[in-house]
Amino acid sequence: MNTWQLDTAHTSVSFTAKHMMITKVRGAFNGVTGTIKFDEADPTASSVAVEFPAASIDTGMESRDNHLRSADFFDAETYPTLTFTSTSIARKGDRFAITGDLTIHGVTRPVVLDTEHLGIVTALDGRRHAGFEATTKIKRSDWGLTWNVGLETGGWLVSDEIAIELEVAADELAAVPADRPLASASA
Repeated sequence: MNTWQLDTAHTSVSFTAKHMMITKVRGAFNGVTGTIKFDEADPTASSVAVEFPAASIDTGMESRDNHLRSADFFDAETYPTLTFTSTSIARKGDRFAITGDLTIHGVTRPVVLDTEHLGIVTALDGRRHAGFEATTKIKRSDWGLTWNVGLETGGWLVSDEIAIELEVAADELAAVPADRPLASASA
């Protein structure tokens, strides 16, 4: 089993929420870090741990981002980090169900990520890189994120259900072969 480090420049954690019951707001967290203990022979024996800063939330609208960082939502000053730590991995056809503990706003609850392993490639620098995609849906109220405003026409300003998508690139933490030149893989 080898250890892989998330490639922050090529990894994203994004989300989608309904706004006013009729449109979607999309956003992302920046600065995602983490490690994957990846068993290529038996991926179900693998594990993953990911962290991302609550204050890094970005929906493309500064006033909304500041509200999401406030005590009404993530309370980023009190709870600066969101985390996911896997507890089990099961094969589901050609995909994997990664069950783990998601901690938001100081509350930890289990979630299941529907995950696809996209493959492994060797870059010019001799290092191996792996790709993964994962999705899940959560109810934000399960993590104590209950701020909302009722609409005159019925319904709520912000949906309780949040769709989460992860696009993950990871670099194997292993020695670069001596016969391979070092080259940047940052593009």
